[in-house]
Amino acid sequence: MRKIYLASDSKARKKLLDIFGLKFKVWPAQVKEEDKARGISYARLAKKNAMKKAEFVAAKVKTGLIIAADTIVVQGNKIYGKPKNLQDARKMLKKLSSKPQLLYTGVAVIDKDSRKAVVDCEKTKIYMDKLSAKDIDAYFAHTSPLDKAGSFDIQGRGAFFIRRIEGCFYNIVGLPVRKLYQMLKALKIKGLWSMVFGLWSMVFFSGCMTEYNLVTKEEEVYMYSTDKEVQMGRSIAAQVEAEYKPVEDPLVQKRVEDIGKKIAAVCDRKEIDYHFLVLDENDVNAVSLPGGYVYIFKGLIDKVSSDDELAGVIGHEVGHIVARHSIKRLQGSMGYSLLRVLIAQASSDARVGNAADLAFTDLMMGYSREDELLADQLGARYGKLAGYDPQGMITFLKKLQAINKKRPEQPYSYFKTHPYTPDRIRVVRQELGGKMNFNEYINIEQKPHE
Repeated sequence: MRKIYLASDSKARKKLLDIFGLKFKVWPAQVKEEDKARGISYARLAKKNAMKKAEFVAAKVKTGLIIAADTIVVQGNKIYGKPKNLQDARKMLKKLSSKPQLLYTGVAVIDKDSRKAVVDCEKTKIYMDKLSAKDIDAYFAHTSPLDKAGSFDIQGRGAFFIRRIEGCFYNIVGLPVRKLYQMLKALKIKGLWSMVFGLWSMVFFSGCMTEYNLVTKEEEVYMYSTDKEVQMGRSIAAQVEAEYKPVEDPLVQKRVEDIGKKIAAVCDRKEIDYHFLVLDENDVNAVSLPGGYVYIFKGLIDKVSSDDELAGVIGHEVGHIVARHSIKRLQGSMGYSLLRVLIAQASSDARVGNAADLAFTDLMMGYSREDELLADQLGARYGKLAGYDPQGMITFLKKLQAINKKRPEQPYSYFKTHPYTPDRIRVVRQELGGKMNFNEYINIEQKPHE
């Protein structure tokens, strides 16, 4: 196979190429990036910078494939690149969080063997929570912004304050991989992606099956077996537990584990083992992974007033696992090649950790409205069957609604991308056989807050 050169020292871009199993050499392009459009479009500026980088490396090698990229962030008429220092990064992130921004990544590929080149651009729109100086300092305490366009990342803790995106997720990470694949196809590169797609049918279709899902009440086609789903969850869980510290208080851990076991015992999916862990993070959040892994953040534990409320949260997350929401979301958003890495590779492989990072971030971004409402319904059902008062779920939803109205110190709130709260309360009450009040009735068709 021909040599591949990445004309960038970006850690995120290196991780993405590593995930796909590509063997490449990093050769940073020593060129001055243009930071002003000067009468040309932002997309063209990103493409121009990317091609300059590719041409720099191409002039240094006799053969091979050169891949280069350049990312710019635009808000209004201002271009934001990488910050010069921490003070610049604070100002930049404060400004960018005030309103939506556009991220452009120019990608250039030069094939020295055929003497052909292609260049293209990917655009993604980003919506953030408005950040305070305290929020930004807390983020910078864990993540260096100096090597990131716009001073933030989406594959790490930056995901907590990104409300939603419109466009390619991997574009924000640093390299739009679908766009790159299309460009390589246009160059008619043979054999380059065989390692990425060659095992796809063996890994996924060997477990392909049609199954009736008890909770969605639909026949669903799964491209994986339960064993593969568990392996995928195990890979992501290993990365989560390497990056986040568990709460040291054994009583807190036991409280969540005891409630979790009771919920798991009455749920509709018992062919997997469930794991429950409290992470020492102040964010009001929780997340579930494929294969039975549930993580509750300490910030959420601090907000619940009773085991009944906590049971509602845990039941909600177990509901996602029972309905297979997480595995279906990852299958639809990440692509088969990345999921293959999570399933088929050894846990010590660096590519597994990189893919797990991306998968965890994707799940933290939230589910669809329909998935969330079903998880609420199941959470109330399982809490009641496990012996808890399901009204606790309603009191916690109301509490979260009040917290969000007061603008908490931390903007990373559980359910922030979830459906409109009165609509969720309505679903829980209907599950419990209760009647809707007027406010719940008029909000049936309400959309989630933007």
